[in-house]
Formats: sequence, structure tokens, C-alpha cells
Amino acid sequence: MTVYIYVVARDFGFAPNPFHGFCTLATCKPVVRRMAQKGDWVIGMGGTKLRAVGHCIFAMQVTEALSFDDYWADPRFTNKRPIRNGSRTMMLGDNIYHSCDGVWHQLDSHHSRPDGSPDVHNIKTDTGTDRVLISKHFFYFGKKAPEVPAEILEAIGYSNIRGHRVYMNERCQSLLDWLTMRQSSNLNRVVDDPLQFHQSAARYSVKADKILL
Repeated sequence: MTVYIYVVARDFGFAPNPFHGFCTLATCKPVVRRMAQKGDWVIGMGGTKLRAVGHCIFAMQVTEALSFDDYWADPRFTNKRPIRNGSRTMMLGDNIYHSCDGVWHQLDSHHSRPDGSPDVHNIKTDTGTDRVLISKHFFYFGKKAPEVPAEILEAIGYSNIRGHRVYMNERCQSLLDWLTMRQSSNLNRVVDDPLQFHQSAARYSVKADKILL
């Protein structure tokens, strides 16, 4: 088992999307989406921009992985297709891609342009890895992200830097134990809203690396 840890730069409820009984990572983080296998853990730690350094935003153990087209067609995930004039949860659906004749189609979503038209740069980044990570064994804390004890972070050599880090599970056992034992009551539930849930109507541009309101 492998553990992937990265700093969550933006927490809207889009990537990851913890709603409707599944935690899914369908956009961004193409390397993690390509490498993580069933049984591996993906853990998102708070970053400086979120004022949550050292806090655990989410942790998901991969229970399944699907291609974008299979994710799109699977009835379990129909309610993860975005509805931009719906509730905040509906607006941030991450089931946004499907292909036709070799061309990727992108729904009006958090990763589209402000007018709802496809964002070619986000499409290129997201579909660079045709894989969606799915979890039915997850923790999502959002605004109530707990602070991981400093001794645990020091033991695994964690630091708040860009990119993801890869650990074998033995090295991260103390972190996994803290999650599964201290946070057991929070398994498979959205503890609180995402930190940026109030900006659910915003778009994100990978080209500009900024949130477009």
C-alpha cells in the first residue's frame, strides 16, 4: 500500500468531491490519479492560502478507479454531474468529461470558462490522465479540518511544499492510525462544508492559476 500526500491549494468541494456517498478525485492531480491503485491512500493537507497548514482536509482510500467515460456512464455518479443553477453541491459536481469520436467534451462546471464554455487548458490538464479515483472509505473534514499532531508529521518527514509526496504505508502508519482511530466517527461523512464553499459559483483557470469570480 502506498500513501500519496499533497497540499490542497483550493477547497471548493470539486477536487476532491466528497458528496453523494463517494469521495472522488476526477480533476487536477493527474500524476496522483495515474499512479494510485486500489487500497492506496490519498491525503490532502491544508496549505498556506487556506490558512490550514498542518491540518488534514481529507483522506481517501482508493476503492475503485474508472475512466472518464465509464465514470460518466455509471448511474451511481449521475448526481455528480454539475448543475450550475442548482445548490452549491450540485454546482460543484466533478463528473464533467466524456468523449465522442476522440474529442473530449466538458460540461459547464468549475473548470469551464466564466461564460460556461469549455476551457481547453483545463481539459488538457485534467484528461492528461484518463482516470477517476473513487473512495467509499474516506474522511472529509472541510472547515473542521483537524490539526495533525506535530510529532506525527515530523515522524513521516512531512513539510508544506508544492507537489505530492509518495510514502510506503509503514512510514505513514502513525498518520493512518491517527485517522482510523482518532477520527473513526467521521468515516464516510462530510464533517463540514469545504473551506471555499461560499465561492461555489467561481471558476478555476489552470492557465492563469487563479480563481475567476
